[in-house]
Amino acid sequence: MMRKLAVAALILGALTFVVSGNSWAAKSHADEAVHHTHEAIEHGKAGHADQLVKHAEGALKHAEAAQKEKANPHMAEGIKGLQDAISHGKAGHADVATKAAEGALMHIKEVK
Repeated sequence: MMRKLAVAALILGALTFVVSGNSWAAKSHADEAVHHTHEAIEHGKAGHADQLVKHAEGALKHAEAAQKEKANPHMAEGIKGLQDAISHGKAGHADVATKAAEGALMHIKEVK
């Protein structure tokens, strides 16, 4: 009897881990998107358009991964904002790119 309970507990624990693992992965990508977007904004405020682009591209990869795992309209808007930030950053417009990244951050945070 005790052995059956132990096996059942292990199976339940494993299932809980697998099921919660999927939602953890989505949060992880959203967390990484937030982190890189913060970095992009800080570099943009310092006028470092090239570094803003680097971090915005990292944020975009994580935002797209999060969106692929679980579609969300806020993440979709965040992705658009990051794409705008990258475009403006590549053009050397750190101030405009920073504003776009700030808008993206606002949306991405809504997903969490």
